[in-house]
Amino acid sequence: MVSKVANFSIDLPDATVAIQVSGSFGSRQEEAQRLGRVLRPKGDGRAARFYTVVARDTVDADFAAHRQRFLAEQGYAYRIVDADDVLHGKDVPPAAGPA
Repeated sequence: MVSKVANFSIDLPDATVAIQVSGSFGSRQEEAQRLGRVLRPKGDGRAARFYTVVARDTVDADFAAHRQRFLAEQGYAYRIVDADDVLHGKDVPPAAGPA
């Protein structure tokens, strides 16, 4: 668990999973910094994943849509996974990393 300081000050070379719970107060640049901290190539070739939890029909959802557009422009691929699919055991493909 980290706070805003992790955007610029912490190196996480072995981290393979990041889960962002609320991103409504961060900038697109800060989002890219968080992604960069986790999605760097790992020495052993493991893949890393970055997940953002967003509640439907909220201000967070609006912020997330803006961040997704920015990240797509930066060359990152992303996948939107609906909680209902996960809860009902539907096959959910793995999240994508940099495109």
